[in-house]
Amino acid sequence: MDWVTCAHSVSCTGVAVRPAGRCLAHLPPDHLSEALGELRPGGLLDLRGTTVSGDLLTRVVEAAGGRPGRARFDRARFTGDVRLPGVTFAGDVSLDEARFDRLASFFGARFEGNVSLAGARFARELSFHGVTVRGHVSLDRALMSRDALFSQAVFGHGLSCERARFDGYAAFDGARLGGAAAFRGTRFGRTLSFRKVMGNAGFDAAHFAADAYLSATGRLSAARARADGLLDVVVARCGVDLRGVSVSGPTTLRLTDSQADLEGAVLRGPAIVTGRGRSTLTSLRRVEAGDLALSGLDLSACRFAGLAHPSGVRVKDCVFALTSRGVRVSLRRPMVRWFSRRRALADEHTMRAEPNPGDPAATPAHLAALYAGLSEGDHVTSADFASAAVEMRRLAGHRWWS
Repeated sequence: MDWVTCAHSVSCTGVAVRPAGRCLAHLPPDHLSEALGELRPGGLLDLRGTTVSGDLLTRVVEAAGGRPGRARFDRARFTGDVRLPGVTFAGDVSLDEARFDRLASFFGARFEGNVSLAGARFARELSFHGVTVRGHVSLDRALMSRDALFSQAVFGHGLSCERARFDGYAAFDGARLGGAAAFRGTRFGRTLSFRKVMGNAGFDAAHFAADAYLSATGRLSAARARADGLLDVVVARCGVDLRGVSVSGPTTLRLTDSQADLEGAVLRGPAIVTGRGRSTLTSLRRVEAGDLALSGLDLSACRFAGLAHPSGVRVKDCVFALTSRGVRVSLRRPMVRWFSRRRALADEHTMRAEPNPGDPAATPAHLAALYAGLSEGDHVTSADFASAAVEMRRLAGHRWWS
């Protein structure tokens, strides 16, 4: 600890108040009144390492006129309910490694600076519902043992919850992120509701132990995340990175004028990806999905090479790339062959343009299996895929003269 601790006992870590040499929790009543009388609105508030009862917190906030300035509560322990209705913190607030034994409600509070709750522990419920923070909020490595509510909160410069743990229900519905929300390596023990959130959000390598509902208007990433239950993602006018995601339950991905990447995803339950407007899927490479339905998507640039179960993929009302018209001369009859345009996978275009030995899945033999296995609801596209499968088998035979 980088402060002078309370002289009351060796076990007390509270910051000492001069000249008494004791923390606010251990000051005699007359000395406490004197210390509180020195607090001013907008002034420094230092309670580092102090055990703060509900009564002491109320007296401190009232002494500061409901508007403390820079506030330091690092390693403090709050033994009573924390309720801060109408309180405005005019400076940065630090609560690193603080302990909250009971309810921690910041509902109605306003923070003019940054808020750090890194490593904090919440034994009961945490509420940031409707809170406005002009700066950045950090909950890195924090532990929320019960429900945590952040709905309708405003984070002027973003939110960081990296390697945090939410053991209870977590809700961020309607939150506004001035920067971005980072949940890298975070674990959600119960349902996560992250709907209609404005801003960018990253859940890379996160673990959703229960159902997760994600929605954002900015870029959304859940690369290498693991979902043990349902994963429901709804986005509009943004990009979605789901590379390497692993989902045990049902997966639903709804895109509106957005772009998504599912490369390397493992979807064990039924999965549905739908698109509205100009929505594209860029990659299904190495995806493992026994039941995957695609509809309303632009797949003209989507890579399919390495798709584990093409027969489990159903495609409806999707757009594919087209081959070019042309003529081919061979040594066998008919010596001149005309080729009309047909629908094709982007992998075929790449293979014809420049064969890639580094991608063993992008070969005629593998493409033939893809074309034969994919189920297309449109009869014209089905016919094109059947024709493409025949052509890929022919190319796989290395009969360049035919």
